[in-house]
Amino acid sequence: MKAEEFDRKFDDNEDISAYLDVSRAHRPGQEQKRVNVDFPVWMIRELDKEAKRLGVPRQSIIKVWVAERLRKAA
Repeated sequence: MKAEEFDRKFDDNEDISAYLDVSRAHRPGQEQKRVNVDFPVWMIRELDKEAKRLGVPRQSIIKVWVAERLRKAA
């Protein structure tokens, strides 16, 4: 498929997923690195309560809260 046809399909809101190879796709600047952080037990309990209330994993809450704080500090 030529680029012009691909662009037209995209512009016409057609499903172009069949034409994409996402096997090696990545988000620049979003690569992940594992870190270990020790939290006091009371903090884990509070994180787990909030995670359960929101229906998300504990890790998601930690990531969102740290990201929010970093944005404020920037």
